[in-house]
Amino acid sequence: MTGALRAAFDDDRDADTFALRLDRYGPELLASLQAAYGEQAEPLLAQLLEVMLHAYHTRPADLKRLDEARLLTPDWLQRPDTVGYVAYTDRFAGTLKGVQGHLPYLEDLGVTYLHLMPLLKPRPGENDGGYAVQDYRAVRDDLGSMDDLSTLAADLRARGMSLVLDLVLNHVAQEHEWAAKARAGDPTYRAYFHIFPDRTDPDAFERTLPEVFPDFAPGNFTWDDAAQGWVWTTFNTYQWDLNWANPDVLREFVDIILHLANRGVEVFRLDAIAFLWKRLGTDCQNQPEVHHLTRALRACARIVAPAVAFKAEAIVAPDDLIHYLGTGDHHGKVSDMAYHNSLMVQLWSSLASRDTRLITQALSAFPPKPTNTTWACTSAATTTSAGRSATRTRTPWASAGPGTGTSCRTSTAASTRARSRAGWCSSSTRRPATAASAGRSPASPGWRSRWTAASRRPWITRCGASCCCTP
Repeated sequence: MTGALRAAFDDDRDADTFALRLDRYGPELLASLQAAYGEQAEPLLAQLLEVMLHAYHTRPADLKRLDEARLLTPDWLQRPDTVGYVAYTDRFAGTLKGVQGHLPYLEDLGVTYLHLMPLLKPRPGENDGGYAVQDYRAVRDDLGSMDDLSTLAADLRARGMSLVLDLVLNHVAQEHEWAAKARAGDPTYRAYFHIFPDRTDPDAFERTLPEVFPDFAPGNFTWDDAAQGWVWTTFNTYQWDLNWANPDVLREFVDIILHLANRGVEVFRLDAIAFLWKRLGTDCQNQPEVHHLTRALRACARIVAPAVAFKAEAIVAPDDLIHYLGTGDHHGKVSDMAYHNSLMVQLWSSLASRDTRLITQALSAFPPKPTNTTWACTSAATTTSAGRSATRTRTPWASAGPGTGTSCRTSTAASTRARSRAGWCSSSTRRPATAASAGRSPASPGWRSRWTAASRRPWITRCGASCCCTP
């Protein structure tokens, strides 16, 4: 640590702690920044150090103690006594304060991992079930406030429970402050997005891009009158894809992650992570830079808040999935958990057919995962595709509680929102369904047929579900 950096600390013990973590994770951070941003890496690292120093100085004392405890027990997510519970806040208890009132019940169940489905402030109206975020530093008005979230997180910690939240990385709502400034013509914020003046580049990309929702959101680009351009919108017209090739976007999300971590969030479900990096001539999923970005985000979190863990929501082909836990130089250095898509599908197929041959064959083809990571898979569906409460699925290892939520007593637990990723999930996961939006580029008939076939799988729905993870 340089003298100037050490001068940022009043306490030598804090300076030593930060220096040791920077020595450990700094080389990984710089290497990933160089891989993604080239010559922009050095100035970006300086900016990130400022962000990390501020977050470290403002991190509450009890969370710093948790950091030290987690460094001594890095396998905390793989412990056999870990029990997860996943729920929508409003359907489980009405508000965040209501959830706090239900903690004795969760404590009686032995819950140690509470995933509250999307609760950061979404856009008004249609919002993809909360995944069109307007403000990452506020919660839904009807659920409470950020102070309520911090109070709940503190109570959870006191009871030995971890708070898990969704973090949408690929896109923001068109009402987000960044998008509003981009629409107003601010060049700094226009560079946060992919905005094209005509169809030349969008048409070139569309030649190799699949469509996530061809029935009601065809194409991957939307004309925006205010921005006077074609905006990249992979999912819905109101969800603007972020330009992660711009280092300012990574800096913003490091700040967001550390801010929420200091509010008490311990696990981040990294939504739509496979889509972050765009490259012409590809399907713009699973690009190598995605894993460099994840390692960079993880390194920043490890330096400031090592109690934090990442869960990758990468609904991708089996051959691509292992990379989200880390291979090669990234082995065990990206996400701490990832959804095991193949196992999720084959599990329910085996239950329905009473035949385990297919699941045995599928699992035997998977390469070994890093020992410091774990897989997650759905074990019970609890809501219909429209998001309404439905009959819960009980299994020998899962128990359902009041409201919309389930618990799972296995090696660890997590949740998934079934979404249409590379043809795996059904269109019923979007609500409400609308007619194809004007201004979108045309659908691909070939992709539509594959996607439609997948949509008929009855076990793939939107759910607030518990999951079991195999260590």
